[in-house]
Amino acid sequence: MQHAVGSPLPPPHQPGHGPAAGWSSAAHLPGPHQPGGAPPPPPPGFVGAPSGPVPPAPQPPVPPVPPPPAPQHAPVPPAPPGPSHASQPPGSSGTEATGHLPLPPGGPVPMPSMPPAATAPDPGATTLAVLLIGPAGAGKTSVAKFWADHRRVPTAHISLDDVREWVRSGFADPQSGWNDHSEAQYRLARRTCGFAARNFLANGISCILDDAIFPDRPAVGLGGWKRHVGPGLLPVVLLPGLEVVLERNAQRSGNRRLTDEEVARIHGRMAGWYGSGLPIVDNSALDVPSTARVLDEVLARAIASPPKW
Repeated sequence: MQHAVGSPLPPPHQPGHGPAAGWSSAAHLPGPHQPGGAPPPPPPGFVGAPSGPVPPAPQPPVPPVPPPPAPQHAPVPPAPPGPSHASQPPGSSGTEATGHLPLPPGGPVPMPSMPPAATAPDPGATTLAVLLIGPAGAGKTSVAKFWADHRRVPTAHISLDDVREWVRSGFADPQSGWNDHSEAQYRLARRTCGFAARNFLANGISCILDDAIFPDRPAVGLGGWKRHVGPGLLPVVLLPGLEVVLERNAQRSGNRRLTDEEVARIHGRMAGWYGSGLPIVDNSALDVPSTARVLDEVLARAIASPPKW
């Protein structure tokens, strides 16, 4: 019996037996066989069942099932390499560290490098350590701040009085009487300022310090600053007239204002700097910017020919 469209029918199914040899619906269907549906048509050109055993048709390869896509996340940049604390414990290299930035250690400040003979020294572009000396009311703090603010290189102002007043409870005010405690706190403040200056200089930042030291106490005055900072410290004396010092001191308040008698006594002792070989600037008739310009001129000469002290 022929199929209505001329295609042969599959052999009849025998009860108790599997599908006829050579027939496999899975071999010709792209999908699974639906029970109860019409059998698949034979391939074109098929004229009948073969007389002999027919080898089973090759099974098409089953495409691999792709794994489910991984959840998409924003790429995380790799963390920057940090310092190896295990291989280099703190302090092993001789340097201190702030966070992850190593800082060069602060050693004694050497003498400023000499410029070529044909080149005039430029104190505004040179890393310097300056000590501004003078009595109370000489304008040391005002000149030091202005000078540090207007330089072309990084510069720090380190005020001895500010550091001394870090001590709050137990502050030994010399106005209440000079004693061992006030003397010790002055020395401690000078040493702290010296450490700060050395650290600033070691990291390329100039410094200007101000202090009222006396020429008749070299071990505590210039000698102490030389030990704390180094031989490269350049001292300059600000010494206006007594009338100017008294007027400026009268404008002060708090524990920085001294009696007229104390101011006159300090000013008289400061006169001993004349003949010491240190540069002296009389800023009696100079305002702060003018005094800062004169200070630059004095420092230029000091760089070319450092003072002996």
